[in-house]
Amino acid sequence: MAAVIPPFHLAFPVHDLEQARHFYGTIMGCPEGRSSPGWIDFNFFGHQIVAHLSPEECGARCTSEVDGHQVPVRHFGLVLPMPEWEKLADRLRGLELEFLMEPQIRFKGKIGEQATMFFLDPSGNAIEIKAFDDPTQLFAK
Repeated sequence: MAAVIPPFHLAFPVHDLEQARHFYGTIMGCPEGRSSPGWIDFNFFGHQIVAHLSPEECGARCTSEVDGHQVPVRHFGLVLPMPEWEKLADRLRGLELEFLMEPQIRFKGKIGEQATMFFLDPSGNAIEIKAFDDPTQLFAK
């Protein structure tokens, strides 16, 4: 029997709640949960993320070199099954989303080989969506 993974909760700043509602709801396809004038809950593939109106917290980002690419140090995201990752990558390409890192295979032929893509939400929050052909590689050393 597979272990049930508890959903995570992540709160993050946005500069405009309506833009966050459009991005996470329409573009990412995340159903909206509760909301107030200062925040919105989203069902992020079974996890709870909360966009909090806090424009002063948005913006700055540092990068780090990973497999020859500069990736945002502060980011959040998901590990999807490969077919779901491919479907999302195709949908986001079709919406002409601007990628920080185009959908691609990283660490090809090495431990931890993975499909990955990075992009920003309208408030500059970096998101990484990844997948593994071999899910046992998620924590491989």
